Formats: sequence, C-alpha cells, structure tokens
Amino acid sequence: MKILAIRGRNLASLASEFCVDFQSEPLASAGLFAITGPTGAGKSTLLDALCVALYDATPRLLRAASRGETIPDVGEHSVGPADPRTLLRRGAGEGFAEVDFVGSDGVAYRARWTVRRARSKAEGRLQASELSLTRIDDGQVLSGNGKLETLKLIEGRIGLSFEQFTRAVLLAQNDFAAFLRASDDERAELLQTLTGTAAYAEISRQAYLRAKAEADALRLLQAQLADQVPLEADVRQTREAALVEQTARLDALTQQQAAVEAQLRWHQELARLAARM
Repeated sequence: MKILAIRGRNLASLASEFCVDFQSEPLASAGLFAITGPTGAGKSTLLDALCVALYDATPRLLRAASRGETIPDVGEHSVGPADPRTLLRRGAGEGFAEVDFVGSDGVAYRARWTVRRARSKAEGRLQASELSLTRIDDGQVLSGNGKLETLKLIEGRIGLSFEQFTRAVLLAQNDFAAFLRASDDERAELLQTLTGTAAYAEISRQAYLRAKAEADALRLLQAQLADQVPLEADVRQTREAALVEQTARLDALTQQQAAVEAQLRWHQELARLAARM
C-alpha cells in the first residue's frame, strides 16, 4: 500500500481546502520528511484525515472515548467523543477527507469520507457520514451497499485492518510503542502483511505439515517392522534350503508338464488327420 495524496476541507483546525500530494515536488523525491508546526497548526489533523478517509475512525478520537464524555452539538443534540464527525470544523456546514493510494493489488484508488450538517448549514444537525471508494484509472465507483461494505472493500485493497494500520503504519501520538508492545504473533502477522512474505509463511506451514505426515508414516512402518521379528539363523537356513528344493521340484514339474502337453498336441493332430481320410 502506497499513499499518493491526502486532501480535505473544514477538518478541525484546517479550514480551507488542502492537498498534500506525495507525487509532486518537493515530496516526490524527499524520501524522509517531517510534519512540523506549532500546536493547533493541523499536524494531527492531516493524520486524522488520512485515517478517517480509509477507516472512518482515527486513533486520536478513540482514545478520547475512554473518558466517557459527550460533546454538545446544535440544540439539544450531542455526539460521542470517538465520533469522527466531530472533526468537522466549528461553523462549517460540510467537510471531507480524501486519500489516493495504491492498493496491495497495484491499482490506484481514491477513498473519500464526507460529513455535512442538515441543509449544509452550520446550525444544522450532523448527518450520517458517507464513505466511497473509486478506482482512479477509469473513475469507476466501487462503493458497496452501505458504509460497512465499503469499509471492507477499502480494507481489502489496503491489506491491513484498522488495528494493524494504526500499529504499523500510522502510530498515534504518544503511542509509538504500540508495535513493540504487540505479541510475537501479532508482530509476525503485521510484518508478513507489510513485506508481502505471507506466501513464504504458508510454504513454511505446508512444509511443516508434510514433514509431520512423513514422520507419522515412518513411525507406522517402524511399528509394523517391530511386529515382524526376524527368524533364528538355523531356522532361516532350513527354510531357505527347503525353498531351493521346492524351486527345483517346480522346475522339474514344469518341464514334465511341457512334455505332456507336447504329446497331447501330437495325438490331437493325429486324430484330426485320421478324421480327414
């Protein structure tokens, strides 16, 4: 998965429309770069936009949910602290977050998350957010029937779940040890997914199963051999001698049978000729 661009408008401290294009200079050839700025400049909002466009969630807000407080909205309405719609800037009637990315299948996609208030007015009640997925090359909309299905489509194109993405790709502020705190199995799964080595893990698993099956077959043969105790030397010698004797008798009887069959054929031919006279 490769991020190509992050766009948005009216998200938290970023009022006007913004675009971070990783395919254009100076970012295209920057390699490693840092997002810097004073508190409130919108550094975390950029990361929120990235995450919410892909997963309709962001780690910063999920941590806020642990406090169990609600946020007052227009009128008597309120929203939960983990609701990504709270990213909509105060006084704005609508906003969006958009991410262009190359999926694990090598195809470029655009994921877009939109939120608005009723009648797109600042005093309107928050409406349900919407999520879409579009293939960039031909503009085909791939969104499913509902947000959950679209989320599954996006996750399938990325190849990482929300938990994996926030542990290995987008580490939330003050949570840089998340990957290190993961269990061995979780880290192995993440690294296999990120490096594309899942196929080798499957080969290793199949090799282990094959080796185990062959070892079981060997133990079975060894058990069968244990039930067949070799004969004593004198008994074996006697039976081998009897085998040689019986083989010789069989050869003699075979020769005798051939002679009798030849005589039989002679008499049958004689009878046939006598019948023609």
